Parts: sequence; C-alpha cells; structure tokens
Amino acid sequence: MARATLPPLDLDRVKDALSRYRDSIVVAMRDALDRPGVGHIGLMRYHLGWQDAQGNAVPRGGGKMLRPALCLLFCEAAGGDIARAMPAAAALELVHNFTLIHDDIEDDSDTRHGRDTLWRVAGVPQAINAGDGMFVIAQRTLLDMSRVGVSSARVLDAGRILNDACVALCEGQYADIGFETRDAVSLDEYQAMVAGKTAALIGASAAIGAIAADAGASAVTAAGECGRLLGLAFQVQDDVLGIWGETAVTGKPVADDIRSRKKSFPVVYAFERLGAASRERLRTIYASPEMSEADVKAVLALLGEAGAREAGSAEAVRWAAAALDALAPLRLDPERLGDIEALASFFVHRTA
Repeated sequence: MARATLPPLDLDRVKDALSRYRDSIVVAMRDALDRPGVGHIGLMRYHLGWQDAQGNAVPRGGGKMLRPALCLLFCEAAGGDIARAMPAAAALELVHNFTLIHDDIEDDSDTRHGRDTLWRVAGVPQAINAGDGMFVIAQRTLLDMSRVGVSSARVLDAGRILNDACVALCEGQYADIGFETRDAVSLDEYQAMVAGKTAALIGASAAIGAIAADAGASAVTAAGECGRLLGLAFQVQDDVLGIWGETAVTGKPVADDIRSRKKSFPVVYAFERLGAASRERLRTIYASPEMSEADVKAVLALLGEAGAREAGSAEAVRWAAAALDALAPLRLDPERLGDIEALASFFVHRTA
C-alpha cells in the first residue's frame, strides 16, 4: 500500500544531511578541476562561484548540491563507504553544472545566484566551450571510482547509468524548448519532459550511490527509481514556486515563469482542466507577442480557477511519497533512510 503522507518537514535534519558532505564534495570537485595552465578551467571555476571574473578567489558559493548528496546518502544507506562514491558525487555535480551553463545560454538568463551568468562574462562561444569541457571532466572523474576500491565492472555500470541520464536530460531539454512554440502541451508530455530534464540525473545519483556500495541489481534499480520519482516531485514544486514563490525567498519576481511563458505544471494542468472559454483566454495570452502585467494577473486568475496551485502541490507530494515507497523492499541503514525521507519532504515543502 502506498504511503498517504510524508514525514513532517525537518529543516535541521536536511541542513545537517547536506552540510555533512558538502566540504568533501567541493574538495573532490576542486581536485577534478586542478589543471594549471588550462585557461577555460577558470571559466568553470567562475560558474561554480569559486572565483570572480578577474580570477580572484571568492567566498564559497554554489547551489544546494542535492545530487551528489543523494549519491553519498544512498551509498551509506546501502552500507557503503562514501569514499568509494566521492568521485561519482563530484562527477554528478559537474554534469549538473554543465547543464546549467548551457541552460543559461538557451534561456538567455543574465544572472545565477546573484552573479552574471558565465555567457554574460565570457561570451556564448567560450561559455559553450567551458560547459563542454566540464562535461568531459565529469566523465573522466567518474572513472576515478576504480582508484578507491570500486571494481571495473561496477564503474562501467555507473558510467552507463550516467550516460543514459545525460541522453535523457538532453532529450528533456529538447522537449522543453520545443514546448515554447506550441499552443498546447499535455500532462503526459510534461511528465515525459521532466523525467528527462530533471528526474534522470537525480535518479542516476541515487543508483550510482548504490553501485558504489556494491549493492545488488535490485537495490540499484530501486534506488534509481526512488531518485527518479524524487526528481519529478522536485520539478513540480519548482514549477509552483516559479509562479507563486515569494520574491524575498526565491530571488525571482512573483509569476516570473508566467512572464517567460513557461509550460510548467500549473499552466499545463490549467490547459487540461479549464472550460473552453477560459482555456482559449489562456491560450490567447500565452500566444501574444507582449504580456502586460494585466495579462499576468489574468493568467493567475485562470490558474486559480483551475485549482492549479493546489494540484501542483498535491502532485509533488504524490511523487515524493511514491519515491519512498520504492525503497520499501530494501534493508537500508535506518539513520540514512531517515535523511532520505527528510529530503523527500524538503523537496515538496521547500520555499526556494
């Protein structure tokens, strides 16, 4: 039977779980990028928040590092030593950041984490080059699992999973960009897009963590499925915040995703649930070359009419609960399982 509820939000436990690994992950990433005399490595360091545009070191920056943390959590949960998973954790975060460099170019984004995006600093061609270089270094870093006690066969398994995830996330990005020029997108199409763009790499993170612990095939599959479902939950909540998140917390204007005409979950849901007249009104606004603030308010009203915010929140909880159910057959370390459960709750109750 599927669980009906998630554990209560425990921010202290989430912060402890993420901070437990962060410094070690950063060290592993710095080791991977320790290539003196290679100019475009400096561009990668800038994107990661380690230096300014002039090459001067800056206080530690970067994002939440959820993917590498999940990798290490699943390794420990399956009874493994996180040292065996650390190269994979670094590789996963580098792959994630490769996608962010390219996303910023494709989305024409000017800032990330309060700084100019890499392409704004170095230009589009060099930003693409830095992103490609980061992707290749990530692949090379994953192979270092063989230096910390993981068998060649298991490293090959991890490589296949990571590369399959990379193909899926590129397919998901392809679909997401294609949605921008379409009048209508179904919920099934949305889910397929998110399964690639967001969920694939999160699923790979969990599965590779289990591989590093030398877990059996069924445990690796269950871990990957848990991560994939958590990725779906994470993205739906992200879509809710992209419309109704508080500016002081998210750093973005309220309804920013509406102004960008994103076919996020609430909008796709509204297109499927609204009556004919309201649906046509929403389609007309999204198809117009200019969107006024009055149009933004009208879209918010239409989303309210469809109950899209509540549906998004419920969908995120459903996916997160299903993710934890995927782990039910496994015997995992209770403490690390508790951390995974806390992260699942955080994924759907976070405000930024």
